[in-house]
Amino acid sequence: MERTHETQIRKIDCDSPEYPARLRELPGMPEELYCLGALPKNDQPSVAVVGARKCSAYGRIQAFSFAREFSLAGIQVISGLALGIDAEGHKGALQGTTPTFAVLGNGVEKCYPASNRGVYRRILEAGGGILSEYPPGTPAMAHHFPARNRIISGLADAVLVVEAKEKSGSLITANYGLDYGKPVYAVPGPVHEPLSRGCHKLIYDGAGIAYSVEVLLEEWGIRRKKESTNAEKNEIVLERDLKLVYSCLDLRPKNPDDIIEETGLSSARVNSILTELSVMGLAYEAGIGRFVRMK
Repeated sequence: MERTHETQIRKIDCDSPEYPARLRELPGMPEELYCLGALPKNDQPSVAVVGARKCSAYGRIQAFSFAREFSLAGIQVISGLALGIDAEGHKGALQGTTPTFAVLGNGVEKCYPASNRGVYRRILEAGGGILSEYPPGTPAMAHHFPARNRIISGLADAVLVVEAKEKSGSLITANYGLDYGKPVYAVPGPVHEPLSRGCHKLIYDGAGIAYSVEVLLEEWGIRRKKESTNAEKNEIVLERDLKLVYSCLDLRPKNPDDIIEETGLSSARVNSILTELSVMGLAYEAGIGRFVRMK
């Protein structure tokens, strides 16, 4: 049980002014929602970021990166707090500036899966919200998750799928999006990987190809806020040791031992710097003890 209390949970009927306008416009939406924290803003763009639970390091990096850039551009990220891509989408959004929102297949007072408890808390602390159509005390059950996917799609203006097998809950979310007339995008992957097949099928069937955050933002007419307007905006200024470790990272996951060998720094110093770079959003742990460059 989480540290929240049922007295903090709001029940929102469909005739309430608080009920999300995006859901009100669609058929088959719940007559009531339960919410901890905030609700997505009706006048702010939102994107659903969904995908495989058992995803690859590549998928984790893409979900995190896309969601982070969306959040920095003022876009609300909607997902389901599941393992894998959902969790990485929330984590990426939490590195940005815009709240993220999770739709659960159980009562909102309980984080499911429990391993995402830290993300659950951070969503609320960062001004986001936890939503469900199921009353408090309702356990997570298999048939709840396909149903909750319609709410994820309903709350979003577009759906982004990052890694999915040919038959998966992510494609259910995408199909709901198509049914609701919302644009669907898929991140392409290696053609031989089973986790790429769902995304490639979506692209084959006409979904947009999400090969660049910048292209999507341009298509949507959204500009990310720039920190600087001069030539220095692309220069990342780091203290010497941080720059040394950062320069060792790339898109291929690398473990600290490799970095220690390349830099000559101590194990404690490298691990400390990797933690600092992760907090800065410049590095990402793509697996236990394996780091990649984020910019």
